[in-house]
Amino acid sequence: MTLAACTELVRIHDPDRFGAVLVARVEDRPALITLYALNLEIARAPFQSAEPMLAEMRLQWWIDRLEDMGTGKAPPLHDVLTPLWESWNRKAGPVACLAEARRRDCAREPFADPEGVVDYVKDTAGRLMGLAAERLGAPAGARGAVADQALGAGLAAWLRALPRLQPLGLGLDRQRPEDGVALAGIARDALRRAARSRRLLPRQAAAALYPGPRVRQFLDAVLKGDIDCFSQDVEVTPFQRRASLARLALTGRWWR
Repeated sequence: MTLAACTELVRIHDPDRFGAVLVARVEDRPALITLYALNLEIARAPFQSAEPMLAEMRLQWWIDRLEDMGTGKAPPLHDVLTPLWESWNRKAGPVACLAEARRRDCAREPFADPEGVVDYVKDTAGRLMGLAAERLGAPAGARGAVADQALGAGLAAWLRALPRLQPLGLGLDRQRPEDGVALAGIARDALRRAARSRRLLPRQAAAALYPGPRVRQFLDAVLKGDIDCFSQDVEVTPFQRRASLARLALTGRWWR
């Protein structure tokens, strides 16, 4: 897969991150696009087989290739790994953690409580944003702020997807409205902490820190009980997405 094909993959399947990439500096875009394309491939690997063991074997293949890249070994010619190697080289090694975190998806195990969801989001969306932000110049002293932003944005995205995750066995094992409210509260508080620390982060990191459109409004609606996360699929309109990305491009404001 060429970089152009990776770009098309992200454009179709991850439009919010794709839009944010366009805000990044031109020289940073290949690294972001290849990272996000890889994330899409890793996320769907557990669902390429209904047999948990076979699904985990597919996931392990990605882990092995990424770990090899971390040692300086170039991957075999591959649709995603080849452009990833060109942009990340040895720095692709730590990306293996994203695949490791998806092992539980292979077994279709629902979460017993909100705390399990928080840990999962930290290991998936959290690490993804952390890698992207570091690549865009986020300093070590801002890791806490990045982690908070990633947690808030990741939990909001997980709650939006819950109506589709629940039938797959990847949601919560009990459909208790209070669990959705609790997760929305954790997300809102994390985003607020990140906003208070925004001065620690350079403007060029905005593309990596973008949480997606209408996150604050969505979380507020969940907290008020206006949205049932288990059954209501809340869509973002094309206009809302364009308006949110235009705001990011014009102001650099990734915080809410």
